[in-house]
Amino acid sequence: MLKNVLLAALAGAALFAGSAQAQDRGYGDDRGPDNVRLAWADVLRVDPVYDEVVSTRPREECYDTEVERRDSRGNNGAGTVIGAIVGGALGNQVGKGDGRKAATVAGALIGGAIGNNAARRDDRYYAEPETRCRTVSERYSERRIVGYDVQYRYRGDVFMSHLDYDPGERMRVRVSVAPAE
Repeated sequence: MLKNVLLAALAGAALFAGSAQAQDRGYGDDRGPDNVRLAWADVLRVDPVYDEVVSTRPREECYDTEVERRDSRGNNGAGTVIGAIVGGALGNQVGKGDGRKAATVAGALIGGAIGNNAARRDDRYYAEPETRCRTVSERYSERRIVGYDVQYRYRGDVFMSHLDYDPGERMRVRVSVAPAE
């Protein structure tokens, strides 16, 4: 049993010895691994960097044109009906038996077509304005901010960097110290 107590005491002492070796960086120290720390620098100047960007956008394009229209003057199919009746009667006069039936049908069809054409001769044609529209792609270019050239001072030295954002009056900087070889 004494052996177990001694073993437990030895393990506890080893644990405390390891934590005593840890470094205390102090309150507010922003150093990370590899001798890197964060600090504040004063921004002296911010210049936006522009680029020309070409894009397309849809645009509706409308125009007026003349369209030809037909005024049928009340053509309600009467010419077709009258022509079919007359043609059917004439076809019925030709032939005998089944040939007479076929001639009557053919006469009615031909007479209807002739009657329809005769009725359409009275139709009037006129031009009427109509607005037509279509969608077209329009190319345009515009200047866009693509970044910022920033001049800043850290501990008396002036530096330049290109950033994707405007940092304002102060900016965080990463300070790294390493031995010169």
